[in-house]
Amino acid sequence: MDRFADRRFGEFGPEPSQRKLDWGLLHYRNELLFSPIFHQVSPPAIRWIADGRGRILSREIMSDLFARHFSCDMMGHGWRGVLDRRDRQALANAARSSATPDPVPVRMRALSGDKRWGLVRMTLVVQPDGAPLWYGTIEDVDDRHDRDRRALAEALAESRQHYRWSVELSPQVPWTAAPDGAIEEVGPRWHELTGMPPEQAQGRGWIASLHPDDLDRTLMAWGEKLASGDPVDVDYRLRLADGSYRWMRARASARKDAQGRIVRWYGTLEDIHAQKIAQRELAESEERFRLAVQSARLGIWDFDATVGTRTWSREFRQMLGLSAAEPATSELALSLVHPEDRPQLAEMLDAVAQGEMPPHFEATLRIRRADNGALRWIKSAGWSSFCEAGRPLRVIVTFQDVTEERNSEDRIRWAATHDPMTRMPNRALWQETLEEMTEQARRDGESFGLVLVDIDELKRTNDMLGHDAGDALLCGFAQRFAVSAPADAMIGRLGGDEFGMIAPSLANSAALAAWSAELLGGVRGPYVHNGRSLDCSVSIGGAVFGEHGDDATELLKAADLALYASKSAGRGRLTLFHSPLRAEAQQRSSMIHMARQAIADDLVVPFYQPKVDLKTGRVLGYEALLRWQHPRTGVHAPDTIAAAFDNAEIAVELTEKMLANVVRDVRRWLRAGYDPGRVAINASAADFMQHDFAGYVLAHLARCGVPPRHFEVEVTETVFLGRGAEQVEQALHRLSAAGVQIALDDFGTGYASLSHLKQYPVDILKIDRSFVRNIEQDAGDAVIVDAIGKLGSSLGMEVVAEGVETAGQVELLLARGCSIGQGYLFGRPQPWAMVKSQAA
Repeated sequence: MDRFADRRFGEFGPEPSQRKLDWGLLHYRNELLFSPIFHQVSPPAIRWIADGRGRILSREIMSDLFARHFSCDMMGHGWRGVLDRRDRQALANAARSSATPDPVPVRMRALSGDKRWGLVRMTLVVQPDGAPLWYGTIEDVDDRHDRDRRALAEALAESRQHYRWSVELSPQVPWTAAPDGAIEEVGPRWHELTGMPPEQAQGRGWIASLHPDDLDRTLMAWGEKLASGDPVDVDYRLRLADGSYRWMRARASARKDAQGRIVRWYGTLEDIHAQKIAQRELAESEERFRLAVQSARLGIWDFDATVGTRTWSREFRQMLGLSAAEPATSELALSLVHPEDRPQLAEMLDAVAQGEMPPHFEATLRIRRADNGALRWIKSAGWSSFCEAGRPLRVIVTFQDVTEERNSEDRIRWAATHDPMTRMPNRALWQETLEEMTEQARRDGESFGLVLVDIDELKRTNDMLGHDAGDALLCGFAQRFAVSAPADAMIGRLGGDEFGMIAPSLANSAALAAWSAELLGGVRGPYVHNGRSLDCSVSIGGAVFGEHGDDATELLKAADLALYASKSAGRGRLTLFHSPLRAEAQQRSSMIHMARQAIADDLVVPFYQPKVDLKTGRVLGYEALLRWQHPRTGVHAPDTIAAAFDNAEIAVELTEKMLANVVRDVRRWLRAGYDPGRVAINASAADFMQHDFAGYVLAHLARCGVPPRHFEVEVTETVFLGRGAEQVEQALHRLSAAGVQIALDDFGTGYASLSHLKQYPVDILKIDRSFVRNIEQDAGDAVIVDAIGKLGSSLGMEVVAEGVETAGQVELLLARGCSIGQGYLFGRPQPWAMVKSQAA
């Protein structure tokens, strides 16, 4: 059969590397090989027999169609004239491949010069003498071939469309390369992505689209795989048509021949930009977390429940004082925890072992560092992750050393419950302890004593010597108070100059009185501050639980009433609670209530007492004295609401009511043609502290059209001694500058410095009635009156005597230089209407 082939035929087709790859044609050929068209059988046109050299020995024409279209001279090698060389070669190849080769389609040259399709079938038969004979048929399949060709064309077109759409819609870019790595073909999306024509990407042209930073790495990886023939998997940034870059992943495998030589590389280019960005963000997030953990000085305990391994971070080991070589075991962790907190950690570890940890948990534990034994507070926060079946997968616990925070919290807590100056418990902590002791004593049927202590005249020390002296006195007393307190006592500074003590050992009045006597004696010793000796005395109020009160509020109130009584009785003493104190307190409460009612119902009424010239008897002016008109019981003196004057708010409101009524009355006198002279109104320290008192008075006078020369403000020496002395001075100077006279009332009865008479704009000195009352019998009072009169005269001040009730007092006053008096001898306080009628 070797000679059956036409030796002039060369190898079929050019080398693969010399052909341009048609992606649709590859698919078409695969379909063509398995098409059922070539397995159909048509009636034969010729039957033939040939020898081993390809000569037709016999033929039989079976169809008129063949006779019409072809020459009948096919014997011998005449059949070669009917077939093209390519088809003759195909027959030769088929004969060499098998004794029963597959049917071979051939194109036969007709008499008209056209070509018709035929199908050659043949099989090899060996004769008894060993000579080979080929038996075969030729079928005219041209008509069928036309149909098949059209079907194949349509199938090929559909296949190509199918492939084109698959490639165009695929996010990947297919490519092929020669064994040396030169790009041969790229898919259509290459141009769409990069803007580079596919032919420009061939060879090494595609390298121009690489990001400069990825160039060396990519070419090195590609070169290694070209040498080894291993699959390629490399990612790099590719420049797009708009000039931006996207991350791509190139993968390829080599097709090799039977000898292992690379025939061609087949690969794809995949867009992984979103994946890369996500990876980068994840890496950045992990880096931020790592830095956050480091900056926050967090330690990490990582427990993998699946394999049972524990991992401790470097920061956690440093926190515990452990080296990197120490094993991360539960036993080691437990050994470092404070014994009191160890059960808590053991319970948590058991829960982890049993898979019963909650999704989130927190705990604060104390540990002893392994290296130096230092006690540290560690705060932990844990999170657990679980599989779908509910089994724990991982437990992550963060640890933070919060020792400094705890110490700060302790300091804050201490500051919230202690007095920073004396370092004693403050009122909040002391009151809380009192309530706890009350509940316990009630349950146990026991008792205890309660003492309230007030430092006498602390305000005077502050005003005279400064607050540093007052603070030194407070601290000195606090030390002596603490030393003298029973061992079971709870002491505290309740505020200002007030201290408290609760002591179960002072559970009766006798014990409480005995201890108080010791305290009174112990605190009287001098206190030295900056070389100066400070005197101290205290007032004490005491009460006994069960005897004077059955709950904390009642008992504290009882002791407070007793303290008030001690201060009212002259200070420097102890008063134990007794029932009348409660009645007195109720009376004070009633006074305050009546004062509020008088203010709310406008019941405040000024009564006027004249000030007269002791020589002529002429009325020089009046002092307005507070009265209030009860709807049923009539007019009441201020002593019926005396407790209200200790309340700054009420005292100011009473002054405002008096001021409004007095200015109104003066205006009515002036409009009626009566000159009342100067009308005085009393002002307290509270009036100067509440608001701009001077501005308030002057504005009221201006609003009512009353000249300031008709007005006088009386103050006592105490207004010069308070913390607002500077404010008082400014107000008095402003009033004086406007024409209002300033009178110093009750002069000589309180504490004052003569320098105040220079410092403040005082126009009038009023001698207290206590010196006038006994001037006829007491030579000492007469001397004091004489001294005040001479002092006032020397300073150019008027001197007014209060409480003048006899003619003898008038004579003595005149003899000692006092020419103005005020008292019952000249008239009792009267309302405006009566004064007006008498004046008329």
